[in-house]
Parts: sequence; structure tokens; C-alpha cells
Amino acid sequence: MEYRYKPQGVCSREFLIDIDENDIIKDVKIVGGCAGNTTGISMLVKGMRIEDVIKKLKGIPCGPRKTSCPDQLALALEEIINSRK
Repeated sequence: MEYRYKPQGVCSREFLIDIDENDIIKDVKIVGGCAGNTTGISMLVKGMRIEDVIKKLKGIPCGPRKTSCPDQLALALEEIINSRK
């Protein structure tokens, strides 16, 4: 199932996240942001369980910002999990 998320406080504008029925990330497309970094993040999380990605990425800052694209991806994944409850 594909989810859309609007990140806050970062350069990227939208995340398109495709999750399978076992909570495995099939694909992530990040619109905007630093192309190399966001493409790298997307490639690294493919095939990972949602919970594992959240544990690895949540809380990562970007320079003086308190959040980052990886942190926002973790927050998006948390929102997906919480929306199912």
C-alpha cells in the first residue's frame, strides 16, 4: 500500500512510501531535498522492516535543524503504524 507524507522542517516536500502486507518497505520516493542523500536513504531502507528503519533514523538532526529527512521518514513510518491502530 502506498502512503504519502508531507515532511516538516526539511528541504524535501513529499515522501511516497510503499509498504507490503508484512510491514516491509518496498519503495520510498522523496520529492525535493538533496538528491544524492535522499536517493541513498531510499535505496538503503528498501527491504527493511518499518520498525527497524524507525530505530535507525529517528532523531537524526540536519546541521542546526532538530530534524532531517531521515528523521522525517521515521516520523512518517510511525504515522503509518499509528494509523492502522
